[in-house]
Amino acid sequence: MTRLRFGLAALCLLAACQQTGGLSQLNEGPEPPKGTPEVTEAVDGLIVGHRLMAFGEYELALKAYYRAAAERGLDVDILSALGSANLRLGRLGQAEGLLRRAIEADERFVPAWNNLGVVLMERNETGEARRVFETAFALDSGRSAQIRENLRLAIAKSENPAYTETNKDNFDLVRRGSGRYLLLSTP
Repeated sequence: MTRLRFGLAALCLLAACQQTGGLSQLNEGPEPPKGTPEVTEAVDGLIVGHRLMAFGEYELALKAYYRAAAERGLDVDILSALGSANLRLGRLGQAEGLLRRAIEADERFVPAWNNLGVVLMERNETGEARRVFETAFALDSGRSAQIRENLRLAIAKSENPAYTETNKDNFDLVRRGSGRYLLLSTP
C-alpha cells in the first residue's frame, strides 16, 4: 500500500510542477526593491577564503578555496591557500602535499615555502623545516619579519633538540596578496 501512496504522491507532484511551470518559480523569492543594484559577478572565492581564514573559519575557508579552484583552476595561489587551510584544520599530510604541489608549480612562491616550513615544524621535522625556511628567507630577501622569525625559531629548535614544544605555536603562516594577515596558533 505504501508504494501506491508514494507513486500517487510523485504523480501529483509532477502534475503540480507542470501546471506551475516547475519548481524553479518556488525558489525565486520576491522581487528586490527598486533601485537595488544587480549582482552580476560573485566575489572571488580566494578573497572570501582569505577573509574567512582571518576570522578563524578554516572549514568555510577551505570550501571557498575549492570554489575558487573550480572557477580558475589549481594555480599556485589556490594550492597554497588549500594547504594553509588544511594546516589550520590539523590535516598535516594534506597540507604538506598541497604546499609541495604549490612549490612545484612556482619554485619562487615564498608563502608556500614558509607555510611548508610551518607544516614540517608541526611534524617535528626540524632539519628539513630549517632548510625550507632558509629558502623562503632567501627568496624573500629577508623582507618579511614573519619569515625571519620562523627561521630563527627553526634554527633554535634544530640546534637545541630540548627546545620546548610550546614554542612551536609561534610560527606564522603568510600568503601573497594585497592584504596581509597573520595566522597565529595562539590568540
